[in-house]
Amino acid sequence: MKKLREKSEIWFAVISIIIYVVSFSIADSLSPSLGMEKSATLIWSVVMLAAMLIFIGKNSLSKYYGLCKGEYKVGKWLLFVPLIAVTSTNFWNGLTLSENIIETVVCAAAMGIAGIIEEIIFRGYLFKAMSRDNVKSAIIVSSLTFGIGHIVNLLNGAELVPTLLQLCYAAAVGFMFTVIFYKSKSIILCAVSHFIVNASSVFALESDMRFQLITCAVITVISAGYGIYLLCAAKTPQQENE
Repeated sequence: MKKLREKSEIWFAVISIIIYVVSFSIADSLSPSLGMEKSATLIWSVVMLAAMLIFIGKNSLSKYYGLCKGEYKVGKWLLFVPLIAVTSTNFWNGLTLSENIIETVVCAAAMGIAGIIEEIIFRGYLFKAMSRDNVKSAIIVSSLTFGIGHIVNLLNGAELVPTLLQLCYAAAVGFMFTVIFYKSKSIILCAVSHFIVNASSVFALESDMRFQLITCAVITVISAGYGIYLLCAAKTPQQENE
């Protein structure tokens, strides 16, 4: 992978996305045979995240990919209120706890870690690779591919309409996360937010279509609005020093 990255950062990102999507789909399909949903997925997610962090650390790429402290001016960033609002999405309709606590924790952990991996791949690998040529195009592609990538949920038995709604607001959230990374040079906030959103989805109560539509609209507006605001109002660390 090191040689591939040195040859082409974009292909490194694309191959990483393919490996992630295919391997997690396989892990999901294998989990029931182990007697517990997401069991194989959790094992694989830990292995994959560890491998990615080792690769990044070994090649001194932590700061490059945003695995570092961000540079923010809290006031200019609206105290992160929009980000917190989006992160709390799964709490809006109430929470529930399955009788099988162990399986619930396994599912939550697997999905949460997957969120961290997605941030490193989409915000780190893909955005950084493309932003070297054109930042605007990189933001758009990173956002859209992140949203469209959720279509694989259909292969895992998800319903069509909820998945389409997810594609919509995921693209908006991806846009917000990408701008946060671009402006702060850190994906830590994005990774923490993504982990919480994914993990808490396991505890979220099922909602009707009306609530899903409203939620999709609210998340999309908040995420897109905050991303646009940050692009216009928040300066990058380099701009702050000028």
